[in-house]
Amino acid sequence: MITEIGIVAGDIWHYLDQHGEAELQELLTGIPKQSRDIVLMSLGWLAREGHVILQQINGYYKINLRKNA
Repeated sequence: MITEIGIVAGDIWHYLDQHGEAELQELLTGIPKQSRDIVLMSLGWLAREGHVILQQINGYYKINLRKNA
């Protein structure tokens, strides 16, 4: 399962790199053929590693790639 989470984390990174900021629901539909649970675990992995920024705005979660300075 760890391998699958890592692969989906890469899919999320590529999605955000191509589309910019995304709401959580957009990300869940933008990563096809993956369960909500796997996408959320992968997103948590990316957040823990410092690769994404998560913000809650008006009840929605926004996700951005962290830009290196």
